[in-house]
Amino acid sequence: MSILDKKLNKIDVFSIVLGSIIGWGSFMLPGTKFLKEAGVINTTIGLFLGALFIIIIQSSYYIMLENHNNEGGEFSFTYKHCGRNHGFIVGWFLLLAYLTIIPLNGTAFPLVIRKIFGDVFQFGYLYSIAGYQVFLGEIILSNLIVLLFAYINIKGIKESAKVQNVIALVLVSLVFIVFTIMYIKVDRTKFLNNYIYNYKFNLGHVLKVFAITPFAFVGFDNIPQICKEYEFGPKTASIIAVLSVLIGASIYSILNLTTALVYTPEEALALDWALGTGVLVTLGKFGFLLLVIALSAAVTSGINGFMISTSKLMGSISNHKMVPEKYGYVNENGVYKNAILFATTISLIAPWFGREVILWIVDMSSLGAAIAYFYVCLIAFRLGDNLFRRTMSALGVGASLLTILLLLVPGSPAALGRESLIALALWVVLGIIFYMKVVSNYKTSAAKK
Repeated sequence: MSILDKKLNKIDVFSIVLGSIIGWGSFMLPGTKFLKEAGVINTTIGLFLGALFIIIIQSSYYIMLENHNNEGGEFSFTYKHCGRNHGFIVGWFLLLAYLTIIPLNGTAFPLVIRKIFGDVFQFGYLYSIAGYQVFLGEIILSNLIVLLFAYINIKGIKESAKVQNVIALVLVSLVFIVFTIMYIKVDRTKFLNNYIYNYKFNLGHVLKVFAITPFAFVGFDNIPQICKEYEFGPKTASIIAVLSVLIGASIYSILNLTTALVYTPEEALALDWALGTGVLVTLGKFGFLLLVIALSAAVTSGINGFMISTSKLMGSISNHKMVPEKYGYVNENGVYKNAILFATTISLIAPWFGREVILWIVDMSSLGAAIAYFYVCLIAFRLGDNLFRRTMSALGVGASLLTILLLLVPGSPAALGRESLIALALWVVLGIIFYMKVVSNYKTSAAKK
């Protein structure tokens, strides 16, 4: 195979980005968050306002791609323009965002299997954490799916992309098929009475949805992570990112609407999986099977996409002498093998803490992504060569700060919970210790040389 054959094409990149955006959350949030907190119309407004926010951010990423063609994306870009300290901050928080999504999707896979086969993997009860029962059987299942995609990624990014192409096509197609059949079959009177006729715009409700934008759409920033793997320019890459975000927002909205066709917010909240139950009740086992296949595709595409981006980020951090050099090792297939193994190890350990603990950590991943966005937009503002570009970058800075404030300020519509704040504090403390004990030593050693 020639070097050119190993490069990613436009479809490959699109599948990686879209598959990373649409994960477990898009299928679960309608019942647990969206309908309860914002209904249908306010949720849709919040999602597309968030998509607009990401598109504004993307204009700064376009400037980054024009001026910076190195792996590591936001991290290496910040390192280049703001120095080692700020580079570490971005890398540390971005690593948090990426690393948490792999086990999030990994632990979601047993939940998918529960919907099909019941409690077949609920054997070897170990303990409960925060009310979540941890079973050895489900840990084994989560670990097997993570190990599978680790193996695929170690074989090379082109092989990983081939798998992602199939997964993404199945995911998008089945979501639209299930929604269309549901819309035709249900009596929409109840839906109209609950969500449309008595609709009132509520800014607080919109902001609750908007605040999770970095989490919902994280994955568009995979593009700069894999910039060495494709040969088209920043304009094409940006179009792919924007298109992926818009399709992602549409799918989030469609899945929320599909749930709302059957249930009130209160009814949806009372169910273990409102979307799945609604499809099962309305379309029967065949429709439910289609949805489960789509959910499986979403889960596995998230694992695969973030396995790619995490390894690229970790490899870049290693090449910048912030972590041991072994994580910058590239195997015969052109991938950071040890970085993949590191991400895999973290993902294998995480299920032992239970899914609730993982969710606490994931809740703060929006903050990690927003910090990275802030730095990219700030640097892009400095690099912008005309008024329009600088204005867009300034808007991106403001939107990033707004997201950070919404998550951190007590009493805000989207403030992080106590457990997530504790986890955040621990991550910050761990980062300070790591920087002082490890990164500084690398810096000192480099200076001596």
